Amino acid sequence: MDDEPQLFDTPGSRGSTSGGSLADAAHASAPLAVRMRPRTLEELVGQEQLRAPGSPLRQLVEGDQSLSLLLWGPPGTGKTTIASIISQQTGRRFVEVSAVSAGVKEVRAAIDAARRQLVATGEETVLFVDEVHRFSKAQQDALLPGVENRWVTLVAATTENPSFSVISPLLSRSLLLRLQSLTDDDIAAVLDLAVADERGLGGELVLDEAARDHIVRLAGGDARRSLTYLEAAAGAARSKGSSTIDVETAETAADQAAVRYDRDGDQHYDVVSAFIKSVRGSDADAALHYLARMIEAGEDPRFIARRLMILASEDIGLADPTALTTAVAAAQTVQLIGMPEAQLTLAHATIALAVAPKSNAVTTAIFEAVADVRAGKIGQVPPHLRDAHYAGATSLGHGQGYVYSHDAPFGVAEQQYAPDVVLDAAYYRPTELGAEAAVKQRWERVRRIIRGRTSK
Repeated sequence: MDDEPQLFDTPGSRGSTSGGSLADAAHASAPLAVRMRPRTLEELVGQEQLRAPGSPLRQLVEGDQSLSLLLWGPPGTGKTTIASIISQQTGRRFVEVSAVSAGVKEVRAAIDAARRQLVATGEETVLFVDEVHRFSKAQQDALLPGVENRWVTLVAATTENPSFSVISPLLSRSLLLRLQSLTDDDIAAVLDLAVADERGLGGELVLDEAARDHIVRLAGGDARRSLTYLEAAAGAARSKGSSTIDVETAETAADQAAVRYDRDGDQHYDVVSAFIKSVRGSDADAALHYLARMIEAGEDPRFIARRLMILASEDIGLADPTALTTAVAAAQTVQLIGMPEAQLTLAHATIALAVAPKSNAVTTAIFEAVADVRAGKIGQVPPHLRDAHYAGATSLGHGQGYVYSHDAPFGVAEQQYAPDVVLDAAYYRPTELGAEAAVKQRWERVRRIIRGRTSK
């Protein structure tokens, strides 16, 4: 049948006798990450909130219900695994569609095949769609008949916010489950199991603590990546005739330097702190050094990008209004392209922010404003600024005397905006550094006009 999609199709435990189970598919020559894929919810590492008694996922698996899921989380957190667990533990047939390569034709063919299977044998199908955010609206629309008629149990995985990447009809017909990044302890547990389990290394090799810590750092919360590194390190150890995977073997296998950098200890915080302070201090060379250390140690590039976005407002502000734009663009680019190419973007943003003029006027302004609010300096909104669009507002004096700024000379009107209690507050005090010098001149003129002090 030429119209049949080229998909990964494996019967579950109650499936066709012509195929094996998902566990059978993880044969000895399969990648370690495939062989070690959890078979039950109990074997799933992390995601305690999803595995708790009475949770929707547990009800779906143990109650054998037909319910479509949207799994949202970072790479390597178990989205594909959860789909295979649902298939195995409920005896459903498993079909996988990749949003990277499949089109509307393939989606419809998969759903039609699932409907025919359901009618002919009563066997239900788990349709797993990886990276569903890459599907166009038309492709996502093609999933709706299968979901609405329950011809398939749809399990769609995405690394992007479904509110923006998944069409509303599909979103409303599916249960959204948020997967959390795996902790370093979770990744260590995955490695320990893979070393000991017969499906993995079967105790053939010993993974020393330093090597394990190194792989954990490089994995960055991605279980699949950690097992890939472990498998490469195991191959390197065997080729040397060694029964132990040490840190030298692990770093050679992963083609990474074992940088002294403890993600959970003082080294982590020291390096991050030095990175931020170097950018704040305008030393681009030092900042690049610490950036390189974080990259080589496997730090999450999104974490670095977030810190740069914070710094752009905290330490640069209006001294260079493009700094925040640069930082946000860098964060978006990191999300879109990933590593290793994203290191170029991070370096670009780091240098741009390091050489930019600095001002903390934005930071001190909001901190002082918040401090006044917390101290109880609230005050009533001046009557002329209150909402006057509802019936009876005019009789209360709301909006009376308000001067429309665009009708005033230079677009700035003299009138009271702040409550009486903070009428003379001067939170924003711009510096004369960079572009903020021009802002300072304008803001001082505007402030005098607003407060009726043009003679000063």
